[in-house]
Amino acid sequence: MGADVLDHFSVQVRDLPASATFYDAVLAPLGGRRMLEPGPIGYGVDTPDFWLEPAGDGNQPLPAHIAFTAPDRAAVRAFRDAAVAAGAEVLHEPKLWPEYHPTYYGAFVRDPDGNNVEAVCHRPE
Repeated sequence: MGADVLDHFSVQVRDLPASATFYDAVLAPLGGRRMLEPGPIGYGVDTPDFWLEPAGDGNQPLPAHIAFTAPDRAAVRAFRDAAVAAGAEVLHEPKLWPEYHPTYYGAFVRDPDGNNVEAVCHRPE
């Protein structure tokens, strides 16, 4: 799920079980799964490279933008559908974003902590 320049990354969440339920649903169409827990929860395809960590008492996590690689455009649409089923706000429906490059196909949703979460496929249809 990670890019070549990243080894892993984590986001802080207010409600770890609620966020885990959301990411279980939206990462499944992209081939991601929960790999390590308890404590911080690690997700990945082969190794855990995306982590959820509980925010400390009274701390509000800052929203981030997280983009996950989708193997094809159907997976981007499945990501969006899973997010909606999990109660997410859709920020942008799946579509081409030619301002990024001609075959950039992505969908953007808001996770339970307000993060802008995207699934993107760079391949042509």
